[in-house]
Amino acid sequence: MPLAPATRDRLKTVSTATLCTALFKRGLRNQFIQDVRPLRHKGETMVGEAYTLRTIPAREDLNPITVFQDRAHPQRRAVEECPPGAVLVIDSRKDARAASAGSILVTRLMVRGVAGIVTDGGFRDSPEIADLAIPAYHHRPAAPTNLTVHQPLDINVPIGCGDVPVWPGDVVVGDAEGVVVIPAHLADAIADEAVEMTAFEDFVTEKVREGRSILGLYPPTDEQSRLDFAAWRAATGR
Repeated sequence: MPLAPATRDRLKTVSTATLCTALFKRGLRNQFIQDVRPLRHKGETMVGEAYTLRTIPAREDLNPITVFQDRAHPQRRAVEECPPGAVLVIDSRKDARAASAGSILVTRLMVRGVAGIVTDGGFRDSPEIADLAIPAYHHRPAAPTNLTVHQPLDINVPIGCGDVPVWPGDVVVGDAEGVVVIPAHLADAIADEAVEMTAFEDFVTEKVREGRSILGLYPPTDEQSRLDFAAWRAATGR
């Protein structure tokens, strides 16, 4: 089922850290994409369904610069076909020796209304991409063209990205720390739980800043902590 607008909105209010804990409670330990960071966090959380692009190591005789003249080239197709509101996730095999995309392609995604782009490789034109109004996550800058290292092959198939399995339609959430992938069938429940967890974490943070010990508060093993949290929620409307 497509991502519900209410679920998208809830996921924009929680952190990837909280989402990782909610996923861990369900036995999912490996959903945070490794060694991938925002080029520049814009303050708003990225949320969208995964639309994937898989690459394999480039073979020189199959990857001259002229391949880009083919309108059906998988990288170009992915940029033109990634749905608005989705996140383009590129499997670059954790290899940032060459770019997974550059500023022109990312600009095209932006104007088409795509929610973001993620790769476990690197982007070229990274200073320009950092200035665009679209969230972008990568491992590090990579100036060489993708053809020198990557051969884009498949669109919207299961991939690995930063050691995380990503299926098309999985829900991708990115904040200032990084990117987490939520299995599509769990998105509604994880969003609800994460919102509840965030309310409690905000309450705890407030009390700790006031000088309160974490013992009995976090987790709330003392009955008084649970009573205080209930009163806090009533007072704050959370």
